[in-house]
Amino acid sequence: MKYSILGTLLLGGALTVSGCKQSTTSEAAKNSASAKAETPVEKVYTLADAVADPGRAGASEADKFRNPAETLAFFEVEPGKNVAEVWPGYYTPILAKYYKENEGSYTAVIYPDGAGEYTDKRNKAFRDKYVGNAEYGDIAYGAFGQGHGAMMEPGTADVVISRRNVHNWMGRGYADEAFAEFYAALKPGGILGIVEHRLPETMEQDPRGRTGYVQESYMKDLAARAGFEFVGSSEINANPKDTADHPFGVWTLPPRSRTPKEGTPEAVDFDAELYKNIGESDRATLKFRKPK
Repeated sequence: MKYSILGTLLLGGALTVSGCKQSTTSEAAKNSASAKAETPVEKVYTLADAVADPGRAGASEADKFRNPAETLAFFEVEPGKNVAEVWPGYYTPILAKYYKENEGSYTAVIYPDGAGEYTDKRNKAFRDKYVGNAEYGDIAYGAFGQGHGAMMEPGTADVVISRRNVHNWMGRGYADEAFAEFYAALKPGGILGIVEHRLPETMEQDPRGRTGYVQESYMKDLAARAGFEFVGSSEINANPKDTADHPFGVWTLPPRSRTPKEGTPEAVDFDAELYKNIGESDRATLKFRKPK
């Protein structure tokens, strides 16, 4: 069901008696108040409602680090838009439900079929969960991967979102190709929203992103080369406890929480509880726009 806001106008009046101003309610106001009481007001289905959906039970621990409603609002996710998520997962139940209840659409840009055993399994698991599931409505599909070509019909997306993927594209040597594909998919004026593990500018950037951390300046350069304008950043997903210098890179932290094998040099003095207490990584939240 698509939702809209219904409102009524409450009228009031004033009457002066014997030089004193007294409050009174006119017949028109009474009728209006009565009509307001009888007219149901349909609720707008918000991003916060989608985040709180019972189908996402158990996601609250991750949500406190990922702040989905605030992040998606920052990326200008609104009714009436076509929002595409690259290599979807965490945001899918939120966006699919949101656009089931509002005008607009959600496009899941999955891996290209046949790209590999791992990605084929991921695609199958995703489709098994969402295709034909009335709980989430109709989901459109695209595909994105190295050398695949257009991830969806060019110039049709209002918003393209990626979460924690930039280091993967750097590692495989096609980060520039990725940003070019996002640019092509967006309408003029469309928004690219990037969430990524943040490397401090004072630390050296590995061009292959092997630690999982990427500098904001590096991502801004990637976006600029593709033709994007930088709009702004948000500290919604910041974590000042994260120093970005862990034994196994970002994967030392939750949710992966990688630990060393017994007897290895990394195992000496390794304190798993320390990394657990840091929580999930410090993340950059960046917004870019395709010029009109």
